[in-house]
Amino acid sequence: MCQFCVQHGDGKAWYLEASTYAYDLDSDLKRRDYLVDFVQDFGKNREFALTNLKRLERLPAPLRDLGRSIATRNMKVSHFGQPVPIEECEQIFDLATSVVRIPCPCRYESGSKDEGYCLAITTKPIDRYLDEAFKDYEVGPDTTKFQRLTKAEALALLRRAEDEGLMHSVWTFVTPFVGAICNCSLEAGCMAMRITVEHETPIMFKGHHIAHADLDACTGCAECVERCPFEAIAIGPGHKRAIVDAEKCYGCGVCRSACEYDALALQDRPAPAPGILTSARATA
Repeated sequence: MCQFCVQHGDGKAWYLEASTYAYDLDSDLKRRDYLVDFVQDFGKNREFALTNLKRLERLPAPLRDLGRSIATRNMKVSHFGQPVPIEECEQIFDLATSVVRIPCPCRYESGSKDEGYCLAITTKPIDRYLDEAFKDYEVGPDTTKFQRLTKAEALALLRRAEDEGLMHSVWTFVTPFVGAICNCSLEAGCMAMRITVEHETPIMFKGHHIAHADLDACTGCAECVERCPFEAIAIGPGHKRAIVDAEKCYGCGVCRSACEYDALALQDRPAPAPGILTSARATA
């Protein structure tokens, strides 16, 4: 159980709470301004973050860890994420029924090809605010800038993303309100993964699940090794079967889509010891 589940989910998955999506940008100036500023200032903030993270890494360990902890705490207030398997994305689409393809700020700023895999998810359309936020972006790939999707179309898009090894994750825009599902990887330029994995400064929780390999079903083909966006799977030197590194696994479930033998499944992530509230730092 992550910190947000306790604070915002009544002990359950916080991103599956209907109230997490029930907000009105027409009347909520703070969140509306945050959404617009987040997109428009993304490039500037991206460079600022990467520059300061590199500086942080040169500090003595106690100061470096303190700086990372402060950065994580600050991000929890405004923009924090968590990997979510496709089954739970399907449940999210029942709560947030307005699903719109939007340009990807990470890909836009890193120069990566944008296949339209980022989704704005809300309870009602927010097109005029998206227009304001993305006014300086070019039109998205093979579509109008903001293509509205049905639940079936959104799930089909997520399955295509999995085929490319992209992780599904939900993101808050002023916590606890979720505004987007991103489908990304380090290779695609995902800023959150760079900060969390490469710079060891968590701005997303690990998922509530962990991958498990059935050694009897596994053939050792290593397709899952290539598919995993976190390099959490390896082929064991002895039995030549898939081994999941529990510390590296983020529970996104993308590895399953690579296995034609159904040798991979998601299990609940082991709970921490009683009385211990799992923090982002402890789960990243």
